[in-house]
Amino acid sequence: MKHQEKLENIENVDSSKTEEEERKETPKKENVAENEELFEKKEPKVEIIKEKKKKKKFFFKKREEKEKVKREKPIKEKKPKKLYQWLLLIPFIILILAIVQICVQSATTGDFIYRDASLKGGSTITVYKVIEPGQLQESLQAKFPDKSIVVKKLNKAGKQAGVIIDVDIDINKREDRDSFEAGLLEVSPVELTQDDYDIRSMGSTLGEGFFKEVVIAMVIAFVLMGVVVFGYFRNFVPSIAVILAAFSDIVITLAIVNILGIRISIAGIAAFLMLIGYSIDTDILLSTRVLKTKESNVKSRIKSAMKTGLTMTFTTLAAVSIAFFVSTAPPIKQIMTILLIGLIVDLMNTWIQNAGILRWFAERKFKHGQS
Repeated sequence: MKHQEKLENIENVDSSKTEEEERKETPKKENVAENEELFEKKEPKVEIIKEKKKKKKFFFKKREEKEKVKREKPIKEKKPKKLYQWLLLIPFIILILAIVQICVQSATTGDFIYRDASLKGGSTITVYKVIEPGQLQESLQAKFPDKSIVVKKLNKAGKQAGVIIDVDIDINKREDRDSFEAGLLEVSPVELTQDDYDIRSMGSTLGEGFFKEVVIAMVIAFVLMGVVVFGYFRNFVPSIAVILAAFSDIVITLAIVNILGIRISIAGIAAFLMLIGYSIDTDILLSTRVLKTKESNVKSRIKSAMKTGLTMTFTTLAAVSIAFFVSTAPPIKQIMTILLIGLIVDLMNTWIQNAGILRWFAERKFKHGQS
C-alpha cells in the first residue's frame, strides 16, 4: 500500500512537471511564431529602405556628375566681357552723337548740311584782287546781316589770286543783286572795277532740284551696295555689319563737316560717293578674310586682314593729303578734306566696329559647330 502511494505521488509530480514545462514551452513557441510574423512584416520595410538608399545613391551620383561638369565649364560661361566687346561702345556712342548733331542742325537751320550756292541757289562772285577773306567776310556780314555769306581764297600756282564770295541772293530779284554788288564795292579794302570781278548765279529752284536728285542718287547707290553685300555673304549679321560701317562713315563724317562749318558743293557730294566706295573696300576685305578663310583662328584672320586693309587706307591717306596741300582749286580742296575726314573715321568703324561684330559672330558660330 505504501509502495503504491509512493508511485502515485511520483506520477503526480511528473505530470505536474510536464504541465509546468508545457506551460513554459507554449509561450516560447508563441513568441517564436510572433517573431516570425514580425520578421515577415519587417522584411518589406527593409526592402523599401534599401530601395530608398539606392535612389539616394543614384541621386547623389547624378548630382556629383553635374557638379563635375559645372566645375569643368564655369569659366567659359561666366567669363567677363572681352576688351573688343567694350571697345564696340566707342563707335556706337560716336554714331549716336553724330545723329544727334545732324538732327539738331536740321531742326535749327531747316537743313541737315550747310549748302553753298551750287546746291541751294544764289550767287558766286569771283574777285581777281588779293584781299584778306576774313576781313572782307566780316565787313560784308555787317553790311548784310540777313544774308549767308562765305568768302574763300582763290589760289593759283600756290599763291593767292583773289577771293570767291558765295551769297544766297535770289537772282530773280534784281534789286538784291545790285544792292549786294554796290555793298561789295563799298566795303572792299581795295578799289574794284567791273573788270575785277564776275558774277555767276543759280536759281533756288534749280539748286534745290539738283540737291534732291543728288540725295536720291546717294540713297540708290547705298541700297545697291547693300544688295550686292547681301548677295555675296548670304548671311544677315556680316552683311548688316558691312552696311552699318559704311553708314557710320557717312553720318559721322557729315556731322564733323557740319561742326567745321564747311559748305557742301557739288564736289562735296562727289566726295561722299567716293567715301562709300573706300569704306566698302576695307569692310569687304575684312569680312571675306574672317568668314571665307578656314585657316587659323578668328583673331589671326582679323590680324591678316588688318595688315592689308591698313596698308590700303594709309596709302590712300597719303595720296589724298598730297592732293590737299598741292591743289589750289576750292572744289578739289573740299573733296580731299571730306575724304581725309572720312578715311580717318573709317579706321575706327572698320577695325573696331565691324571687326568686333564679325569676331563675336564668328566665335559664336564656330562654338556651336556651324560650318
